[in-house]
Amino acid sequence: MTAPETPLVLLHRDGPLATLVINRPDARNALSFPTLLQLREKLAELKTDDSVWAVVLTGAGEKAFCAGADLKERRSMSEDEVKEFVRNIRGTMDDIANLPQPTIAAMNGHAFGGGCEMALACDLRLLASSALIGLTETSLGIIPGAGGCVRLPRLVGAAKAKQLILTAKRCTAEEAKRMGLVHEIAESANFAEATATMVQSLLANGPLALRAAKDAIDGSLDRPLELALEHEASCYQRMIPTEDRLEALAAFAEKRKPKFQGR
Repeated sequence: MTAPETPLVLLHRDGPLATLVINRPDARNALSFPTLLQLREKLAELKTDDSVWAVVLTGAGEKAFCAGADLKERRSMSEDEVKEFVRNIRGTMDDIANLPQPTIAAMNGHAFGGGCEMALACDLRLLASSALIGLTETSLGIIPGAGGCVRLPRLVGAAKAKQLILTAKRCTAEEAKRMGLVHEIAESANFAEATATMVQSLLANGPLALRAAKDAIDGSLDRPLELALEHEASCYQRMIPTEDRLEALAAFAEKRKPKFQGR
C-alpha cells in the first residue's frame, strides 16, 4: 500500500487559535504551485470559521520561515505557467490579507521574496533574531509580484521601500524592527514563547472586536477621511448588540476579566 503523501501545509487548531505551517523544511519552505493551492484551500476554510479568533503563519524547521517561490520548479515552467503561478501567489497573499481574523507571521527563520510578502500580508510580524528578511526579487531579474511593491511602502515609506527593493537588501532582524517592518524579534530559543505571548495579547480581547477593528483599519486606508470615519462608525455599530460588549461591561463592574464568547 502506498504511504500517504506528507501535506505541504499543515493546519493545527488549539481552541480559538489556528496555526498554518508551510511544511517543506528540506526546501526552506519554498512556495511550489501545489503548496500555494493547499494553502489557499486552508485559508478559504479559516475565512468562514467563526470559532477561529486568530491565525498564525509559520514555517516548518528552524532554517527558514519561507524562502519565497520554488526556483527549481520555476525553471521548468513555460511563460504561461509562470503567469499562472504569479497570479496564484498574489492571490494567496490577498487571501491572507483578507482573512477577517488578525494574523501573525511567526518568522522562525529567513523570509525572502514571497516569504517576505507573506509576512507583509499579515497583521503582526515576529522575526527570529538570527533571521534575515527582504524582497530580493530584483537580484533574480524580476520584481516582487505578490504585493511587495505595494505593501512594503505602506509600512516603511516609499523611499525606504525603494532602497530595499532596488538593492535586494537582506535586512537583519534589528534593522527590520527599527524601520517598522517587523513588530518584535525574539531569540530562537525563546521563539515559541514569544509567539505565544503575541497570540495571547490578541486572544485576551473580544474576537468580534478584533475583526471589527481590523476591518475599520484596513477598510479606511484607501478612503477619504470622511468616508473612512463613516466606515469606522459602521464597524463600531456592529459591536453594540453583541453579548461580548455586555460581558465586558459586567466584568468591569465586577472587577474581573471578561469571558468572551464571540457572540
